[in-house]
Amino acid sequence: MDSPTEIVIRPVGQVRNGINEKMQHGWGRVESKLVIEPGLTDLLDGLQNFSHIIVIYWMHRSTGQFSARVHPRGISDAPLTGVFATRAPHRPNAIGMTVVELLECRDNELTVRGLDAINGTPIIDIKPYLPKDVVPEAKHPDWVSRLDFT
Repeated sequence: MDSPTEIVIRPVGQVRNGINEKMQHGWGRVESKLVIEPGLTDLLDGLQNFSHIIVIYWMHRSTGQFSARVHPRGISDAPLTGVFATRAPHRPNAIGMTVVELLECRDNELTVRGLDAINGTPIIDIKPYLPKDVVPEAKHPDWVSRLDFT
């Protein structure tokens, strides 16, 4: 493998909500403000025409430590699985991604519902959710059906 390339990521904004600790469930009801840097407001033009967006963020409280294999959601009767086959927050890179409902766009603030990120989380990027993003017959292992994703 070649030597690693330096990657520079600059946050485009921050998450604001009342959640200060990671939760296992209940994210689907959480409303958050995405406060975008004032100089980047033009990047939001047209976003208000979408019902859902993809938020990519940096899990800033991650310790950088991870296990190669985990029980999804810490459920011991779920199979021991490679971390890349899970949504475990402890990963080689602390990047998170969530599809959220876009409730409002005002100036440099977006109000969203369903973002599983705590208060102060740096936002890396925002993308619109497009019809091509749906995979109607996506395949997944049986243990995924036993997890609560709300």
